[in-house]
Amino acid sequence: MTILDVSGLDVSLSGLRILQGVSFAVAPTGVTVLLGRNGVGKTTTLRAIVGLVPGTGAVTLAGERILGRRTHEIIRKGIGYVPEDRCVFGGLTVAENLRLAERGPADYDLVFDLFPELKKRSAQRAGTLSGGQQQMLALGRVLLVTNRLLLIDEPTKGLAPKVVTEVADALGRVAERVPVLLVEQNLAVVRRLAADAVVLAAGKVAWQGGARELLADAELTKSLLGVGSHG
Repeated sequence: MTILDVSGLDVSLSGLRILQGVSFAVAPTGVTVLLGRNGVGKTTTLRAIVGLVPGTGAVTLAGERILGRRTHEIIRKGIGYVPEDRCVFGGLTVAENLRLAERGPADYDLVFDLFPELKKRSAQRAGTLSGGQQQMLALGRVLLVTNRLLLIDEPTKGLAPKVVTEVADALGRVAERVPVLLVEQNLAVVRRLAADAVVLAAGKVAWQGGARELLADAELTKSLLGVGSHG
């Protein structure tokens, strides 16, 4: 069984073919990680799934075709998306950012249990938060509502090692509740969280299988990602 199936996904932007027949599946539990060197199409894949860039092929969520629908319709089907740049509203407080994300019943207990810092800083403007705190806020917004799948793009990018650990801890707990498709460059985080891995190269799927299997093969990891398996 799968929660998300991507089949033959093609995306062209500004005359460039970014994705070329990308196909993979996301398990209904745990973390599936999308890996690859910079510029191979990882972020574009997530953006195509949620309708932010046009694509051809097929994307299905729990068997229902979603490719070609508007982004707000896809989100309402139960996909939560945390973009790479976090996209918090800097001029609004933490509480106001969270309130904007509400769709029906909101699980503030879960969000504040995972990220107690957000409760303490509820009256603080989001633009004055640290990078790690902004990442927690971005994650908290999608966790307020019930989702069937989360797409999370490089949540630990640019964060201090201590904050990376905190975010990884939270993601591990989140993945116990809802499946996650994760783009992540930190292989220590990948090793800790991911069950399955999909590797893109030049807009195509170059490898897929178990994350541990990939990272256990230092030569394969270096050839696909350009870094050692302990990077």
